[in-house]
Amino acid sequence: MPTSHRVPVLDSFMSYREVGTGSPIVFLHGNPTSSHVWREVTQRLAHRGRCLAPDLIGMGSSGKPDIPYRFADHARYLDAWFSALDLRDLVLVGYDWGGVLALDWARRHPDRVRGVVVFETFLRPMHWSDWPPQGEQFFRALRTPGVGEGLVLEQNEFLARSLANGVLHGLAESDRRVYYAPYPDPASRRPLLQWPREIPIDGEPADVAAVIERYDAWLASTAAKPTLLLTFGDTGLSAPKIVEWVRSTLRAVEIVPLGRAGHHAPEDAPEEIASAIERWLERQTP
Repeated sequence: MPTSHRVPVLDSFMSYREVGTGSPIVFLHGNPTSSHVWREVTQRLAHRGRCLAPDLIGMGSSGKPDIPYRFADHARYLDAWFSALDLRDLVLVGYDWGGVLALDWARRHPDRVRGVVVFETFLRPMHWSDWPPQGEQFFRALRTPGVGEGLVLEQNEFLARSLANGVLHGLAESDRRVYYAPYPDPASRRPLLQWPREIPIDGEPADVAAVIERYDAWLASTAAKPTLLLTFGDTGLSAPKIVEWVRSTLRAVEIVPLGRAGHHAPEDAPEEIASAIERWLERQTP
């Protein structure tokens, strides 16, 4: 079973779960989940390496410093976590914002990375035309000052909707409680609100769009590390036009389609994800 740990980072601390031994495999979650989302995947891959799953700063059991919780803040605290554990020769696995953090970190630290696995993440800056009407309406509301605060901080609507819509088979009540526990009051929910405002849509915010453009250029170059993209059906961030863009543009990316799963795919398809990663790891072994 995974063991839980806590390590000081900057002015706070980050919690993480660990299971297995060997070369490190780091699993990065998205919004609004935590390391808990990886529990079944890491258990299945513990024989392949040292599986570590941190809670991003302000999320899960990690500390909640008084910071804006912009992408750059998460990257800064994650950098400090990697430094504290001195992780090298590692594979990064991430989805949603964890995928963005993984690709950004790999581009900036190629000498410490063997490869990257991502799914349901932002593979290029987005446009409002990429969104279905209902999704566009909700995310425009989240990004509207005052309206987003009411929906997320006061009503806790993002957490409720994301878990309801992002897991096809539904969540056990015990798992639902784990995801709700870190966010008992409005102040604790600030990371959940800021993440939707960080999505680069029609060029804003420009600094996050630039992060994605930089790792896109890296993935299209000969310098990139082997990268695996898992897809689940043809909706959301696995939409056919996005997958086709990846196939035609990003030379380092191998695409492996799996069965249907929600946005929080480790809840729906942990065995399929673990098996795909294991097969990919075997192909990367000289």
